[in-house]
Amino acid sequence: MGTQEPLPGQERGGPAGLSPPGGLLDLLSVAAIVLDTRGRIVFWSPQADEVFGYTAEEALGQYAAHLLVHEEHQDLVVKLFAEVMGTGASWAGAFPIRYKDGSTRLVEFRNMRLLDYLGDTYALGVAADQTTLQRFETDLALSQRLVAQAPIGIALMDTDLRYLLVNPALERINGIPAADHIGKHPRDILSLLDVETIESALRQVLITGTPVIDQYTVGRTPADPDHDHAWSVSYFRIDGASGRVIGVANSVVDVSERHQATTEADRARRRLAVIADASARVGTSLEVERTAQELVHVAVPDLADVAAVDVLDDVLAFRRATPSRALGPETFRALAVAAAYPTPAITASLPAGNLAAYGADRLITRCVHTGAPVVVAHASGDDLTHIARDADAAAAFAQAGVHSYLAVPLIARNEVLGAFDLLRARNPLPFDEDDVLLAWEIAARAAVAIDNARWHQSVRNTAETLQRSLLPSHPPPLTGLTVASLYQPAQATSEVGGDWYDVIPLTGDKTALVVGDVMGNGIDAAATMGRLRTATCAFTDLNLEPDQVLQHLDKITCGLEHYIATCIYAVYDPRCRIANAGHLPPVLAAIGRRPRLLDLPTGAPLGIGGVPFHTTAFDLGPGDRLVLYTDGLVETRRHPIDERLNTLLDTLDGPRRPLDDTCQWLLNSLRHPDDHDDVAILIAQAICAPAERHGT
Repeated sequence: MGTQEPLPGQERGGPAGLSPPGGLLDLLSVAAIVLDTRGRIVFWSPQADEVFGYTAEEALGQYAAHLLVHEEHQDLVVKLFAEVMGTGASWAGAFPIRYKDGSTRLVEFRNMRLLDYLGDTYALGVAADQTTLQRFETDLALSQRLVAQAPIGIALMDTDLRYLLVNPALERINGIPAADHIGKHPRDILSLLDVETIESALRQVLITGTPVIDQYTVGRTPADPDHDHAWSVSYFRIDGASGRVIGVANSVVDVSERHQATTEADRARRRLAVIADASARVGTSLEVERTAQELVHVAVPDLADVAAVDVLDDVLAFRRATPSRALGPETFRALAVAAAYPTPAITASLPAGNLAAYGADRLITRCVHTGAPVVVAHASGDDLTHIARDADAAAAFAQAGVHSYLAVPLIARNEVLGAFDLLRARNPLPFDEDDVLLAWEIAARAAVAIDNARWHQSVRNTAETLQRSLLPSHPPPLTGLTVASLYQPAQATSEVGGDWYDVIPLTGDKTALVVGDVMGNGIDAAATMGRLRTATCAFTDLNLEPDQVLQHLDKITCGLEHYIATCIYAVYDPRCRIANAGHLPPVLAAIGRRPRLLDLPTGAPLGIGGVPFHTTAFDLGPGDRLVLYTDGLVETRRHPIDERLNTLLDTLDGPRRPLDDTCQWLLNSLRHPDDHDDVAILIAQAICAPAERHGT
């Protein structure tokens, strides 16, 4: 081991091998005077100046009885002096002396006879002021009583960190008798604590003199080896009056109750924070999978190291309406899984989107059957086989250190939807009742959001199915035209809208092109769209002008409750005649020219009633394209409509693509995934000149 740096004050210890001087004699100011056989003062120590008030020059050679004793006490002093010199007996006691200023002071004496090598005798008097002695004795007694009776643990260690003193309170805290501490180091006594940190802090205090105040230590001692306790410890360096470092004092206060209260308060704040986080982050959309993902990401890492959401597949598919109480297996669909850190446990969990059948012996099955939480505070190998999906997954859980499991049912509207599964591996604490309550709270909130999402998703699927069933599947063969179409339901909402398109062959090699948008969404909007599309097909057979078709549709729409619609109706014959009912203007992308918006009378939406419509005619040459679309393609909440229409023209101004590719290109380029509207696109391209169609 290396040479230890001397502590402050040790350098005053004198030559090597000698201990540094103590300061007790300096505190007491012990004086020494020597008298010869006649009672004259022959030696006088510097401390005697303070005790008696005389300097050495004033005292040496004087008779002590005359100089230091009042007349009424001189006979007694002479008698005592004779006894000491004659018999050699020592004398000790307090005696009143006369101070230089004439006042009387009590001085504590120790008198004895001295003999030198010549055989001469002298009288030595060692004296100290009695008031100083009494004050010191009082301080010492008080210190001893305070240390012994103090309710806090107190220890004194020397500069080598060996125990010199341990009071009864610390004896009880450490669970080791005080006598067994003496001469030992903290590492010998506090083996259950972080003694390296403790001794390092003690050495730092010894070297610097800077105390450590109210430092928390949590751990166990032999007094209670099965439970954690918390202590507030303080370290102070003890210096003597001469500056010599005596050692370090250690005070210990058991603050376990306060620590427990603080811990509980912290846990309560954490629980509230997790609940608040779940309230803000879970259920932000009406998508089942996304809601489940939001739930697992709220749970890690604050509540668990790994979290998963597994929903009963029958419930997700609306194949049963009441909670299962059967004892048989259940089929679960994994919706989401998340981990706080990379771990084999994440790969052992059922991947999102996959199905798994679990028997009645599995804990997740018990959770959904009983509708109650399942907790395994300390999961062993057997427990893991009832938690994991198979033996390999159980082995992966064991490898990952999974030691605690919690499953909470997802219940909404008295129906068990599935389970919220939680695992702990790196987190050393087992799941307890507080964790169950917290998981139950956020699972209850998430279950309602998941249930809302599955119902909305079901309604959305029904509406979308109806919507698609009402749209044309494949355009019929047309004369002089090639067409392409695309319909995309909204992605950020649970309900489709009333957008539609149609391509209708007419007599005389004519073709009607229609794009419309019923305001609103859901099944009602889809049904209204179907009625308008059916009516449009009927009116086209009457060989009416586009404005006349819109007038008839307007009357029909006025008869529908609370619905209006926009519509573009065009007839290719082989020129184009077109009328607009409140719809966005179509785009004409002519060969060799920049695409432009057709300048049409806007007209009022269908359902307003009483507003006339106008038909506009224009040529559509070979290769020219007419682009019809609904507002979901271009409208956003972030940009002006004029800016978006210019973006549409810029997109169409690029290299020409096949018609079907152009529809998808427009959708990918212009529509944001979070847009809340569906889109219908219809593009018609002329394939021959008008003269060619008439055979000239």
